[in-house]
Amino acid sequence: MELRWLEDFIALARTQHFSRAAEEQNVTQPTFSRRIKLLEEEMGATLINRQTLPLSLTPAGEEFLGLCQEVTRRVAATRQRLAHLAEEQAGQLRLAAPQSLLAHFLPEWLANWASPPPLTPYLRATGWLAGDFFEALARDECDLVLCYWPPGACPQMPETEGLVHRCLGSERMIPTSLPEADGRPRFSLEAGARFTLPLIAYHPRGLIDLALRSHLDALPGAPRFRVLHESIQSGNIRELVGLGYGLGWLPERTVRGDLATGRLVRAGDARWEVPLEIRLYRRRDRGQPALEALWEALPDPAAPRRPTPIPSPESP
Repeated sequence: MELRWLEDFIALARTQHFSRAAEEQNVTQPTFSRRIKLLEEEMGATLINRQTLPLSLTPAGEEFLGLCQEVTRRVAATRQRLAHLAEEQAGQLRLAAPQSLLAHFLPEWLANWASPPPLTPYLRATGWLAGDFFEALARDECDLVLCYWPPGACPQMPETEGLVHRCLGSERMIPTSLPEADGRPRFSLEAGARFTLPLIAYHPRGLIDLALRSHLDALPGAPRFRVLHESIQSGNIRELVGLGYGLGWLPERTVRGDLATGRLVRAGDARWEVPLEIRLYRRRDRGQPALEALWEALPDPAAPRRPTPIPSPESP
């Protein structure tokens, strides 16, 4: 049974005439009559009294008419709700980002908007590695990627051909350690190259690890590291560093409170800090209105601007 058969029956009950009902349904009269006959066969009952002029419904037809009206009403209402839902979803922008940016950067960034853009965090992305984010953009699995990115050249970074980006802010990766009783770091980067330090590291295919290794390779006198654990998420690294298992680099936004209270301390001076940009990527060829509106509202990277650094705790 098809929905249009029910609509045919409602039209016939209203017009009480096969020709007028067929015209209303935009079909020929023979086709319309055949549908009504199929409907009666499907229901196993005579629904139309064809001996009266105008046509009338049999008692079974009267009962069936109420069902047809209820079914078509519900289907129409459901279609309307689905269309409204599709419109809402079409305006939403799926944002893929690591957990630390979702928790410690995105809320503050959105709070600065008078009318925040319609961003929906794509939570599957919190377990992704570097290439996964940009492959998801290529597959249209997400509309935007928010990520850390080194400000200078860095080998082995993901391919971004066909993408455009805006720089939304900056971050510093701070080497941290559990303090000893006297406040000094349990594991210090100032120990020198002859020492091996336990490291709570990022996954070697993650964006942060690529930036860290590139920065450390350029520093003379860096100690050797013994990797105890690798993680995608900075929250896991922060927990293990806080338990005293080793040192680790953490985004300053996520560890600022621990440094202020002394729960964690810096494991080295400023030269060990790794600067990062916070970038928003999109596909160049996407034309979704909500995405274009967001992009137009962001600062133009070609326009001259002065970056706003994150103040260090030592700053007045």
